[in-house]
Amino acid sequence: MKIHYTNILLFPLKLNILVNTHKKPSITPRHIQTTRLLCECELYMSNYDNDPEMKRVMQQFHDRTTQRFHEYDDRMIEKRQKCKDRCNKEIEKIILKDKIEKELTETFATLNTNITNEDIPTCICKKSVADKIEKTCLKYGGALGGGVMPGLGLIGGNSVYILANYETINAFIAKTIEELEGIPGITKLFGAKISQFVTPAVFRKPMSLVETILSEKKKLCLCAANKNELLCRGMNPNVPETLPKKIEVAVNEVLSSVNDTWATATTPTTFFTNPIILSAIAILVIVIIMVIIYLILRYRRKQKIKKKLQYIKLLKE
Repeated sequence: MKIHYTNILLFPLKLNILVNTHKKPSITPRHIQTTRLLCECELYMSNYDNDPEMKRVMQQFHDRTTQRFHEYDDRMIEKRQKCKDRCNKEIEKIILKDKIEKELTETFATLNTNITNEDIPTCICKKSVADKIEKTCLKYGGALGGGVMPGLGLIGGNSVYILANYETINAFIAKTIEELEGIPGITKLFGAKISQFVTPAVFRKPMSLVETILSEKKKLCLCAANKNELLCRGMNPNVPETLPKKIEVAVNEVLSSVNDTWATATTPTTFFTNPIILSAIAILVIVIIMVIIYLILRYRRKQKIKKKLQYIKLLKE
């Protein structure tokens, strides 16, 4: 395309005339080749230097990496220390073994030049019946001697006391009821309620029984049906007044006979004829025998340990 200017009339007029220029090589525009090279790009551009999120991620990565390196260093130090300790122990064992062999060789050389280390008999420890019995007695003898024997003695004494007390109270109740029934008019007024008044709580407390009977008598005498009873009215006007004295005398007589029962129950003959006491004595004798065996075997064990320590001391010297 070419531009031709032609002045027409009094002003310039711009005319655009299309001209076919395809066949003219001088007018053909040059093609500029554009190429993209790697060197034109910046590989390490700092686009994220000021990004806070990127900074946080990088800091986390750095912290974790540093922590792992520290943990690795600590583990390596610990493993090295363990290996060092194990090596030191092995070295000490070897040194001690050589030292003992050397001392034994020197000691045996002074005694007999023909004795070597191979001639030393090796001890094979086998548990004999005596050792098994010793360990069993050591195990159970201490427990029996420390806890069972005092317990058996306590049980024996307590059982004798409880049995004697039980028999005494039963005898007291039976004889008291019998004596009260012998008082005129009391059986007819109270009937079977007399056995309710005599309980183990009134043992050795005669006045308590007297007060209980008198209070019940007053309640029963208030009834119209009991107005004609001997204890409420009676032919003898002194009967109601003498009733407490009679009850007290009866209870005191019962207590005196009960004391005899208590003395009989606690005599040596009764003590040694009781089957519970005999069983306790038999167990006590067995325990005493086991304790004696325990002490003997303990003494033997101490002697063996003492000899062993002396032998070890001799070897070290």
